[in-house]
Amino acid sequence: MKHLWSPWRMTYIQQNNTEKGCVFCNALASEDDASNLVIYRGDHAFVILNRYPYTSGHLMIVPNEHSSTVQALSTEARSEVMELASRALTVLAEAYHPEGYNLGMNLGEIAGAGIAEHVHLHIVPRWGGDTNFMSTTALTRVIPEALEETYLRVKKAWDNIERT
Repeated sequence: MKHLWSPWRMTYIQQNNTEKGCVFCNALASEDDASNLVIYRGDHAFVILNRYPYTSGHLMIVPNEHSSTVQALSTEARSEVMELASRALTVLAEAYHPEGYNLGMNLGEIAGAGIAEHVHLHIVPRWGGDTNFMSTTALTRVIPEALEETYLRVKKAWDNIERT
């Protein structure tokens, strides 16, 4: 049974998603990183912008292995996810200067995973006052930057960090 009662569910997005298969595996298989919002590809994991972000700069670190559990991932994939998370924090600090971060995985649909079949780590930059009445009363987020602009900003910062 689908648990659509959660205020964090974005039912209209789930209903309008016509993509077949796993969105993460599809992004990994594609060579069009900009269209798929892929920031970086490692040997065992990749970094992608969240298409439906909580805040500007909301990244996800995704293992290349398609798995619904962390335990089933290879040691190399688990290690690279954490190394990329560390690098992502450095990139977000350069690009956005957030005051804090949320890092986390929602494992399983009941835990709020929008894509439960492929584990991924969310990295959400945070600022004082970045939540408002829109999220609470209208279940709507207001993002002050276009996703394409976010992609270019984060990609540039990532590439700058890679060169140093």
